[in-house]
Amino acid sequence: MIVAAPPVEYHPGVMTTREQVAAWVDRYEAAWRSPGAEALRDVFSEDASYRQGPYHQELVGLHTIAAMWERERAGPDELFTLQSEVVAVEGDTAVVRAEVQYGDPPVREYRDLWVVRFDERGHAVAFEEWPFWPRQPINPDQSPPPATGA
Repeated sequence: MIVAAPPVEYHPGVMTTREQVAAWVDRYEAAWRSPGAEALRDVFSEDASYRQGPYHQELVGLHTIAAMWERERAGPDELFTLQSEVVAVEGDTAVVRAEVQYGDPPVREYRDLWVVRFDERGHAVAFEEWPFWPRQPINPDQSPPPATGA
């Protein structure tokens, strides 16, 4: 059974530009590289939702997102590269293609689509990841392989 996510509040009148989205991606990357989770306040609204995959449980609230953030990353010194491209922008919503490689040489890589909805301050109020990786299993209950090496 597929359960639809509750609708996200649309912010009428909020017009996001490609430049604003690119700047937001830069803040996202900077937050991932920063110790702790305080930098997330520059990226997400206090009541933002974050979905790590289209069928994953929605995480709601900055505190919940911060806890996930700290669990998921190896730390602020984690070696990775991020290349991104803003694919589309419509009103308060953007789609970003992101390619992330962890390690040197890469031990893990992802090609993601991010669907992001913004508020009037340019903070994400809804973030949904569509992650893809080499040899990705067809079964959506399986998660990406853990990082190897450091």
